[in-house]
Amino acid sequence: MQTVFYARVSTDEQTAAHQAKQAKAAGFEIDAVVADEGVSGVSTLLKDRPQGRRLFDMLRRGDVLVVRWVDRLGRNYADVTETIREFMRRGVIVKTVINGMVFDGATTDPMLMAVRDALISFMAATAQAQAEASKEAQKAGIEHAKGRDAAYLGRKPSYDRGQFDAVVDALNRNDAVSAIAKATGLSRGTIYRIRDSRAEAEAALARWAA
Repeated sequence: MQTVFYARVSTDEQTAAHQAKQAKAAGFEIDAVVADEGVSGVSTLLKDRPQGRRLFDMLRRGDVLVVRWVDRLGRNYADVTETIREFMRRGVIVKTVINGMVFDGATTDPMLMAVRDALISFMAATAQAQAEASKEAQKAGIEHAKGRDAAYLGRKPSYDRGQFDAVVDALNRNDAVSAIAKATGLSRGTIYRIRDSRAEAEAALARWAA
């Protein structure tokens, strides 16, 4: 049996090495790291990614697949739900670093199966909804920036994309603001602004990147 960590990163997100480090810090003993870089989780299904396809070939019954969260598998509801269920049918255990979720096919109790499947559906739907919200925020930021010079972009964000993603992940885990500030090097005020106005915080990144 082996424990495989899968990371999906795009050009503006955390690196695969950083995601793997988070997994090890959470107590996972990783035997192999598989990563797809610069690949969209919305438009490209896991089985159509070069390294995603490799997961289906290498994982066997009893193996453990670890991901930072289900959105690393994808941000397409149908793809994520079917992927997790396919791995469970094969006897592969899927675990997440964030929230410590465990999905396997061990239970045969219909009530527990219903709860498990509902949770998978909820997490997959959340991943797609977050992707769609981010896309809309980026579109709004770019449109706002068109035809304007830097004087009209508002104040430049004090955080980069990696820090923003780290803050969002930590907020999703309900980490304390002080702990998030210490881990990211950002001020408590910045953390609060991202927490209270997440869409505008992401739009500010898009405006300055446009």
